[in-house]
Amino acid sequence: MTSLRFRQLAPLLGVVACMQGARPAASVGVPSQGGGGGADNGSAEARVGPTHGSLIVVGGGQMGPEIVNRFIDLAGGKDAPIVVIPTAGGDPDTAYTQECHCADFLRRAGATHVTVLHTYERRVAATDSFARVIRAARGVWFPGGRQWRLADSYLGTPTERELHALLDRGGVIGGTSAGASIQASYLVRGAPEGNTIVMSPGHEEGFGFLRKVAVDQHVMVRNRLNDLPEVLKTHPGLLGIGIDEGTAIVVQGDEFEVIGRSKAFVYGGADQPDAGSSYLALHAGDRYDLARRRVIARAH
Repeated sequence: MTSLRFRQLAPLLGVVACMQGARPAASVGVPSQGGGGGADNGSAEARVGPTHGSLIVVGGGQMGPEIVNRFIDLAGGKDAPIVVIPTAGGDPDTAYTQECHCADFLRRAGATHVTVLHTYERRVAATDSFARVIRAARGVWFPGGRQWRLADSYLGTPTERELHALLDRGGVIGGTSAGASIQASYLVRGAPEGNTIVMSPGHEEGFGFLRKVAVDQHVMVRNRLNDLPEVLKTHPGLLGIGIDEGTAIVVQGDEFEVIGRSKAFVYGGADQPDAGSSYLALHAGDRYDLARRRVIARAH
């Protein structure tokens, strides 16, 4: 099955490689809106988010055009090379062909250069012939499923290093549900046994695009608003971010903007939480400083 996939990807495997960057150190449990393809977030080294490039972190559910189009714009437009990595979904390998429905939302939005890349085998993710597909990309998207599958397949491999390198050269990485939580340094709901287990020793490390952060998703629809405080009590240096369905945070450097139809929630920040709550609710258009852990501006 893997050999079939490589034959499908063969036209991309000969692309000119971009410079590979080093992976920032992950931390597990201790303490502008862009467009036009490629974000340079200033010369200062970011402390939490990516110094270069952008992240789109979606809380699951149906995504509106404001989310999908922002991802495509940050990748460089509809003709930009985009890679979709659907491994979290858990379907058989044969489901993840180049015609996979996991990429339909991008094609419907007009993306013309979409490649599906998938393996469950770490030995495959460790090969240059697999990882180098990402070198040609300007954007990578992680659909939903179970985040432990992404960690088990890619964490610590050359494929993960290529993801960090994509950000270093100004690209964008987005993901929804499991594809949101994996972007943080602390992996919430990483247990293979089920997604009701919030902390799972052995499955607590994400890709670390957001450092000293834990991200939860579906927080209102699935009644998860009170789950992140448990994580912060055990790992008090973390910043918790909960995101509801149809909602995203767009991260550039150490700042994010909320977009979408619902809310995002911050736990352990410097601002006073909402009355009677352990979190501060943020709405579409609100902006937040991840390093100072404070609201920058409210839209209303």
